[in-house]
Amino acid sequence: MAEDKQKKTIFNFVDSLEGDKVVWMIVMLLILFSIVAIFSSTSLLAVQQNTTRMKIISEQLLISLIGLVVITVCYNIKSIRFYRFLSQFGYVLSMGLLLILASHKPLGPIKPLFINKAWRIVSIAGVQIHVFEVVKVAMVMYLAWAVNAFRNDDFKTANLLARKHPVWAKPLTKKIVYIYAPIFTVCLGIMVGSLSSTLFIGGIMFLTILIGGIGIKELLAPAAVAVVLLGGCIGLNKIVKSHSEKVPFPHLESALKRLDSQGSEKAFEIMKSVPSGDIRFQEALDEVKQPVSAKIAIKEGGIIGKGPGKSTQRYVVPIMFEDYMFSFIVEEYGLIGGILVIILYISLLARGSLIVRNCDNHFAKTAVAGLVVLITGQAIMHIMINCDIGPLTGQTLPMISHGNSSFLMFSCAFGIILSISRMAKRKLDRAARKAVAESNARDDVRNRMDDLEQLENGALEGNFEEDGLTVHENDIPDYDIDDHNNE
Repeated sequence: MAEDKQKKTIFNFVDSLEGDKVVWMIVMLLILFSIVAIFSSTSLLAVQQNTTRMKIISEQLLISLIGLVVITVCYNIKSIRFYRFLSQFGYVLSMGLLLILASHKPLGPIKPLFINKAWRIVSIAGVQIHVFEVVKVAMVMYLAWAVNAFRNDDFKTANLLARKHPVWAKPLTKKIVYIYAPIFTVCLGIMVGSLSSTLFIGGIMFLTILIGGIGIKELLAPAAVAVVLLGGCIGLNKIVKSHSEKVPFPHLESALKRLDSQGSEKAFEIMKSVPSGDIRFQEALDEVKQPVSAKIAIKEGGIIGKGPGKSTQRYVVPIMFEDYMFSFIVEEYGLIGGILVIILYISLLARGSLIVRNCDNHFAKTAVAGLVVLITGQAIMHIMINCDIGPLTGQTLPMISHGNSSFLMFSCAFGIILSISRMAKRKLDRAARKAVAESNARDDVRNRMDDLEQLENGALEGNFEEDGLTVHENDIPDYDIDDHNNE
């Protein structure tokens, strides 16, 4: 009874958690980092929205609580079939949201929003959803299902159509319809709002199917098609631009400018050659202000940082709490804080590989691997951009940067990882118990055989032992059967 009461105390709460405890620790630390960092980094946001930082942190605490609820709900799902069933609708969900964005027209309570010069947000009954954040997780899960279904030849619709149209029975047809076509159509939908997100999410999708078992050689042709499609979009933009100011992919040109290695140098030259009041000066300043301020933040942070709440660059960079969160962390907490954040994401990658190794289900392996690569890949890209390694992509730091849709979708991803790790651990425990039971049974049989062998050996030697008393054959008196008969 005392032991049962002790297990219910808060000190043993961690022991009661199933699944990978290291992943639990990682997600909890990331949430704590998020709360502290957003409270300090949103001073400029409070001014822009005419609110207070306490209100912003209250909202972040609420979204953190909702995120924990999402993680808990996903974690308590005990059937991999449930995830596999829902995952097959990931592509439908993604394309539905992207088509709403592309239409630019409201559909009842569902309205696409034009924010920060881009169509990326869908408002559903007043709740804003960042479409690209939903697409990331939804497509990883869908492709995990698609690759697993292709591996097991479990495309029911294709198999039904194959009875009348043999072309549907071909593996190439199934790959194109269920794997490659969804990837390309989703990428085209994302490209309307962001080229960088297109390249990142497209890369994650290709890595997911590669992990799922599609060979590198098989991906060469789809990769070539992707390059051709990108070139076609660039050409289409140029053709339309010659006749109209509106182009199909408005963010394609701005993204290509960022890829130009001399873009920053040109901006600095413009700033030197024109007066500060000129519109060209302001445009050039806007182009270089954020990446330069991010480098300044990292430089001023040093080893131990300025301390909580002492950042100066948060007043310069408008989106410090989103796209430049890592720079802010280094400025306030120094290189030590930055390394700690990096360790958390690298640890997640390591633990994810262990979970994948322990899974005996191909869908589960692909889903966990894809989600872990998504989280760590986005974190690494965010850190690289903050350190001025590559062009600005606008990717947030997972579970730390400000953004409700991003936080909730990554919470869902963590919940799925923990749920699958829980299932894998339970299977391993059952296998271990079965192995111990079989081992005990073999030992019991072996002991019985040894006892039987000893008994047989004792009978042959004329020695019998019972209750600690040894009786020799010579000690037994002679007994004459004839005498007995005579009596």
